[in-house]
Amino acid sequence: MDSTEFARSEPDRSIAEDPADACGMIIVVDDDPLVRASLDSLFRSVGYATRLYPSAREALGEPWPDRLMCVVTDVRMPDIGGFELQASLASRNAEIPIVFMTGHGDIPMTVRAMKAGAVDFLSKPFRDQDMLDAVSAAMDRGRVDREVERGNAHAQSLYDGLTPREREVMRGVVRGQLNKQIAGDLGIAEITVKLHRSNVMRKMGVRRVPDLVRLAGSISDR
Repeated sequence: MDSTEFARSEPDRSIAEDPADACGMIIVVDDDPLVRASLDSLFRSVGYATRLYPSAREALGEPWPDRLMCVVTDVRMPDIGGFELQASLASRNAEIPIVFMTGHGDIPMTVRAMKAGAVDFLSKPFRDQDMLDAVSAAMDRGRVDREVERGNAHAQSLYDGLTPREREVMRGVVRGQLNKQIAGDLGIAEITVKLHRSNVMRKMGVRRVPDLVRLAGSISDR
């Protein structure tokens, strides 16, 4: 595996059974061993599991377990910095909340981090409680993201269970077309459209068109 390639592994059962899994895991990336050790001690003292990396390259080169987590990373590091780490994760669709820390922060740097989706930006030295508050907010965001991801996956699985004709009818319904219009576009009888439409609503688990439209926003045709 290339050292900059990132992959999410299958759930690590040995880690998942750890009581700390209830709180989540924190990925700490900092080239200062004293900072890593200090944060490791802090996070574990309140129940978090941790993984420590001296560089972003090492962090990106290793698969991470599929579990609730956040990243705490320094901005300035040799080779690959915190912003580059954030961009690499985003390019791999790894929606993992990030807390930045730096000993050389300024307002433009903070704005850049927050615009890119960072949860917080802490200047070193920071209070332990400030870091714990930032990580707690990151975990809360991660929980919401994971719920959305699970909901989207469920909607996709329901859509994949539709027949090709049902998908065509669903696309028409989502566009706001009437049954007559859908029938004309597909070259089928209106009563047939009504039948397919009923099947779509039942299979997708919805009763109202607005709910079907909402689900359609998280679905892709494959």
